[in-house]
Amino acid sequence: MQYKWIVTLGIAVLIVVMPCVTHAAGKPVLNVYNWDDYIDEETIPEFEKQFGVTVNYDVYDSNESLLAKLQAGASGFDVVFPSDYMIKIMIQLDLLEPLDTSKIPNIANLDPGLLDQAFDPGNRYSLPYTWGTAGIGYRADKVTGPVESWAIMFDPKYTGRIVMLDDVRETLGAALKYLGYPLNSTNPAELAQAKELLIHQKSIIKAYASAQAEQMLLSGDAWLVHNWSGDIYRVAAENSAIKYVIPKEGSSKFIDNCAIPKTAQNKELAHQFINFLLNAEVDARIHNQIQYLTANKAALPLLDEALRHTMETMSAESAAKLEYIEDLGRDTRLWDRIWTEIKAH
Repeated sequence: MQYKWIVTLGIAVLIVVMPCVTHAAGKPVLNVYNWDDYIDEETIPEFEKQFGVTVNYDVYDSNESLLAKLQAGASGFDVVFPSDYMIKIMIQLDLLEPLDTSKIPNIANLDPGLLDQAFDPGNRYSLPYTWGTAGIGYRADKVTGPVESWAIMFDPKYTGRIVMLDDVRETLGAALKYLGYPLNSTNPAELAQAKELLIHQKSIIKAYASAQAEQMLLSGDAWLVHNWSGDIYRVAAENSAIKYVIPKEGSSKFIDNCAIPKTAQNKELAHQFINFLLNAEVDARIHNQIQYLTANKAALPLLDEALRHTMETMSAESAAKLEYIEDLGRDTRLWDRIWTEIKAH
């Protein structure tokens, strides 16, 4: 609450000024910060109507962008959706509010296999929202030969038709996997090889892009796109020539999570929103649109057949070669320096 003196007709009057983040047109305000294309069109209006609130919804394109905002002191976000490794970092930096799960009864809908992960034991600070993998989306009507290895992303035959994620952990990680190294390697010699590989690749790629990269695949501007599974599955529903594959060398997997920043202005409403997202019908509607895999076991019978099939048919061999991105600690600076050198080359 703020106080402000104004002078009217020569008389000083003290008035109370409420922060703009608290109410809009008399309604409580919830500020949600999420990944691009990570919700359907109905959920926000439905929540606003049911709870008599206004939701401000904004998007980001990387965990690092989200972290930078919170570290800079941004206090306008009530619900955020960090990935697994970023949850761990944010907990260490004391940026997240412990959840009151008594206010989130729909936690009972979640798959126990995706709870109590190493990045947040006991789910004190986060609950899984969705999960997926990173791999290669491609145009089967343009690319000749099988797409089964990261090698195709370095093939000069496709110069100008290749897009890589604008994401240090994913793209440097993909190069490491292609070379036969761990996704989270901190070995300087291994990282040096991955750096040289990506510098050499720069002359043949169309772009580094995270947001809307899948649209380049849909339009035909790109034929090979390093991207997250749900983004590719969404455009594949519009064009049957678009396919998705997890390269044989392996790739990353992730869980993106609901969390409440410690600086949230409306924590009670944030808990209500998370509980709303975990309603089985709401969750199924969201995931049927965004095409990522749900953590909500109660929503499974409500999923589109194709999405349910995707969840059920990942081979054990592919799953064994997937790794979570992990917090690198002090070696984050080494990765960041390498990424800066790659981008600047």
